[in-house]
Amino acid sequence: MEPTLTYSMQIILPDRSVRTLSCTSAPIEEILLEFGINPTTVIVVKNGKIVPPEDVTATEGDELRILRFSHGG
Repeated sequence: MEPTLTYSMQIILPDRSVRTLSCTSAPIEEILLEFGINPTTVIVVKNGKIVPPEDVTATEGDELRILRFSHGG
């Protein structure tokens, strides 16, 4: 019998909690919406590089860090 492989990616949310998502790939925008996060209100860092959530897919083994940004004076 073949072993069952589980693929996962690590998601670090704005509150610094860490979640593990088990899937082979998913659009980052979809992942954000699944966590109740509006993609236009955050910066996404995938494996150490800032990426646009609407154009990029995350795959197994990726680390996504979700950062909220604020502006003002």
